[in-house]
Amino acid sequence: MSQPSKIVVFFFSGTGNAKRVALWIHEAAMQKNVECHLHNIAGFQQKEFAGIDKEALLVFISPVHGFNYPKITLNFIRRFPAGTNNVVLMNTRGGMKIGNWVTPGLTGIAFFISSFWLRNKGYKITAQIPCDMPSNWISLHPALNQNTVKYIHKTIHDRVASYFSRILNGEKLFPSHKEIVQDVLVSPISLLYYFIGRFIIAKTFYANHECDYCGLCIRECPVSAIKEIGNKPFWTVHCESCMHCMNFCPRKAIETSHGLLLLTTLLYFAVTGMVYRYALGGIELNSFVKFVISNLIFFVLMLVLYRLQHILLKNSFMAKLISYTSFTYYNFWGRYKSIADKLWKTK
Repeated sequence: MSQPSKIVVFFFSGTGNAKRVALWIHEAAMQKNVECHLHNIAGFQQKEFAGIDKEALLVFISPVHGFNYPKITLNFIRRFPAGTNNVVLMNTRGGMKIGNWVTPGLTGIAFFISSFWLRNKGYKITAQIPCDMPSNWISLHPALNQNTVKYIHKTIHDRVASYFSRILNGEKLFPSHKEIVQDVLVSPISLLYYFIGRFIIAKTFYANHECDYCGLCIRECPVSAIKEIGNKPFWTVHCESCMHCMNFCPRKAIETSHGLLLLTTLLYFAVTGMVYRYALGGIELNSFVKFVISNLIFFVLMLVLYRLQHILLKNSFMAKLISYTSFTYYNFWGRYKSIADKLWKTK
């Protein structure tokens, strides 16, 4: 593979990790005097596909959600026009820090599916590179402290710079191949998340009593998944759980409804037991049908309870009570967004 004369980067980013890596690629390209253009997938128009240089190196970078690219990224790649360009696939995934080691996340099936689609369109995959940027899924864990975030940014910046120095010299790079076994092992979880899990998680976000109805979350949602119902933000099932709204809300008013998840789970066991005992008593069902019925029950319960919670949030007392059941309400839990390079480059 010869050195490219131009690079075109397509990225999707919620809290800024993928955008930060895209900027590092631009930095590496500028150092080699290679023209580089960045495009945000969320704002890319269909008509803009016609302007893509047929000789440029194409780079796709997106976070991993549930061990797969999110739906917005998969749809973008699926409808990408046919071509013969060289392609670099990258992702950002949940990195942590233990001592001086940045722990790797899991890519899952993200590279498998996108590589398959792009190869069928005529493209040549020349690199697959995971980037273990700081984990931003604060629905599951507290935000990482600033020292950890700075360390991870510096570490991954240096890796990206090294990788692209080699790519710009014509090398093919597949560090992702070292992780094929674990990626295959988590593939069932990837599919469960895509077809079931992401819809449930989308119904865990809400705006608490601190919300001042500024509408920022609605306007800036990259997939337009938040709408206004009853003068309050309402999250639809189209939410990608990119964490942009929660981490960029100026009042930190957006939270994860851990209490709602717990209540839904408790009711799920009760309702499922009654359905199998009374409504379906005596009917022999195979494991797949039981799986579908069980998940349908959970999802319907989640939808109903989420709507009920949205109504209860109009009452100041109930709104505060709901907040107290969310870990994300408390200051120690924190928020996360990617930091500027100057913060970790400053000695």
